[in-house]
Amino acid sequence: MQALQGIKIIDLSRALSGPFCTMVLADLGADVIKVEPGPDGDMSRTWGPFDRGVSTYYLSCNRNKRGVCVDFRTPQGLDTLQQLIDGADVVIENFKPGTLESMGLGYPVLSARNPRLILGSINAFGSDGPMSSWPGFDQIAQGYSGLMSLTGYNDGDPTRTGTAIGDLTSGMWLVTAVLAALLERERSGLGQHVHTSLLASLVGLLSVHGQRYLSLGDVPRRTGNAHAVIAPYGVFQTLDGPLNLAPITSAMWARLCGLLDLPELPHDPRFASNEARVERRDELKAILEARLKTRSKRDWTARLIAAGLPAGPINTLDEVFADPQVLHCGLTQTVNHPTLGTLRQVVTPVFSAAEPATSQRPPPLLGEHSIEVLQEAGFAPATIQSLLKANVLLQAGEPDRHTGTAP
Repeated sequence: MQALQGIKIIDLSRALSGPFCTMVLADLGADVIKVEPGPDGDMSRTWGPFDRGVSTYYLSCNRNKRGVCVDFRTPQGLDTLQQLIDGADVVIENFKPGTLESMGLGYPVLSARNPRLILGSINAFGSDGPMSSWPGFDQIAQGYSGLMSLTGYNDGDPTRTGTAIGDLTSGMWLVTAVLAALLERERSGLGQHVHTSLLASLVGLLSVHGQRYLSLGDVPRRTGNAHAVIAPYGVFQTLDGPLNLAPITSAMWARLCGLLDLPELPHDPRFASNEARVERRDELKAILEARLKTRSKRDWTARLIAAGLPAGPINTLDEVFADPQVLHCGLTQTVNHPTLGTLRQVVTPVFSAAEPATSQRPPPLLGEHSIEVLQEAGFAPATIQSLLKANVLLQAGEPDRHTGTAP
């Protein structure tokens, strides 16, 4: 899907939330210019593990972008950045609130120069309010938002999710906001400042748990891998590993009992209703697992699916990326990286029958497209050479004038 072709985005963000947002926008066709601060670039370049010296963290969220490296600490660098922004449709940033203003690049300044500009911002706790100045990272926000209080076992510690869900969802929410702002601009001719935070993004995911409290004053407790209000529903052990099972209707529950050769169970007063099964979920789980442990998770999955019962194995990532359904759906794709060669990556999972998903560019080297982007922006050759000579601009393959090494 290349619906955003012709939209130019200046990406000032770093780490994960902003870069993930701009990668999705780039995958949708936007021309994303990743502007990194010289001389070291995005902090995520230093985070392992590494693939032959290249951060897999950085690789995960920066494809389909062009890379520019500019030293923002210099007046020439800030002026260069301002000129790039003047020609953009969208700017994305995830600095602490007030940082852009301290650089002289607050939205009123940018909008006065370019009224059609859309500024998208992500921060930790919000752009104003008593905690707006707090530093914050994903796990801090997971705890503050209440999400961790819902995750894990009731007799154990609150648990973070296995991925940086606050960073990723805030990036996704901001994609939605930017698309809406672009649509509104078609009607009004004007840009706007759209923003979200890690805190807001995660509170926005509380869903039924949030409504449960707001409507009933009921504070949900952690239930591990069991569903809070449906049983049986969750993780069950088989002969060779865990299996997810979700027979959510009375008819499914009866079919499950038949399949497991437990025909008397639906009539047992202890398990006759969903409420009774929730109340005795641990006792019920032990009974079901005694049967499930007689066969493998793959065997049970096939039998359960054949009986019309939602079920599936809990795959490790090696199993995921070798799975026939994952392969059939094209959930990974390859790009040609200038130093790593063929590079497999997870796709942005939105598809169109008319326009199959494609990936044109690998994540850029530090400053890989600096000269190219400035030339397109109208910088004179002499100006570009002056910026390179002063180490205000860094170009991959060009030697650093201070160290004599190429970035």
